[in-house]
Amino acid sequence: MDERKTLLVVDDEPANLQVLKNILASDYRLLFARDGSRAIALANTEKPDLILLDIMMPGLSGYEVIEQLSAAPDTKHIPVIFVTALSDTKDETQGFELGAVDFITKPVSPPVVRARVKNQLSLVKMDELKSTRLSVVQKLSRATEYKDNETGHHVIRMSHYAHTIARTAGYSPAWSETLLHAAPMHDIGKIGIPDHILQKKGALSGEEWQIMQRHTLIGAEILGDDTSELMQMAKNIAVYHHEKWDGTGYPYGLQAEAIPIEARITAIADVFDALTSKRPYKPAWSIEDAADYIRKHSGTHFDPVLVDAFHRCESELLELKKSGLNKICREINS
Repeated sequence: MDERKTLLVVDDEPANLQVLKNILASDYRLLFARDGSRAIALANTEKPDLILLDIMMPGLSGYEVIEQLSAAPDTKHIPVIFVTALSDTKDETQGFELGAVDFITKPVSPPVVRARVKNQLSLVKMDELKSTRLSVVQKLSRATEYKDNETGHHVIRMSHYAHTIARTAGYSPAWSETLLHAAPMHDIGKIGIPDHILQKKGALSGEEWQIMQRHTLIGAEILGDDTSELMQMAKNIAVYHHEKWDGTGYPYGLQAEAIPIEARITAIADVFDALTSKRPYKPAWSIEDAADYIRKHSGTHFDPVLVDAFHRCESELLELKKSGLNKICREINS
């Protein structure tokens, strides 16, 4: 079985196809098309890992080809490198706006072609690994719900609430995106708590409560000392999301800004979802009552600045709860 990556090379000139074949054939499985329609057909049937696409062709231009590929669910994620004699900045700008990942100018340089193709395929591999890692993290996070009284998709809902609060509070899209993927691990330590405590329907005894509080430290042990930003943020959230602004939380009784910001945001999102969700031991609270609870505990349980951000995005959170998260949860289950 040929395990090499598959490249689709598209050019109306046979000589140009031959040049690229000579450069790439030893390292990749190659498909060839001499017009845009054939290129689209091959992209749909063969799902190449990368497309090298000429712009100026009879019939469909390269621009029109990438537009059609980008509009189709099955081909929109295939990276496209334009290989063209056009070198004007406006041509490159148009290509990038349509979704091209790179430009190679004719006449091509073999080392440049090989390097650009290798780099793009490496980026695709990194994206695949990141996607797989996030999927594993998400599923591991949801596994804690099967031991706890949590039901449905608590970790999914609360992570999207945290993301929305972070963006409203002014944090960058990249940082907020990392929070989105780290927040689901907030209760990962509950895996280490005995079932008879996690699933108890009545009040916990003092000794049981002490054991329950250990889930924050168990979470830290599970997540370890991974150096990635995602896992470092997840560890901070797991350890500190039960700390309170006034210092009465656990496990360390930290106060105010000594509590990591990601844990402060997650605390609001976690409580909001817990209050507005039905549990075996309680009915769901109304949105209004849950929001009022968070407001009343501003400056005691929660960071006042983040409570303000929470209320500024309250309508967005409500819309997420009503419709948007249903779609997200269906996609995760499919």
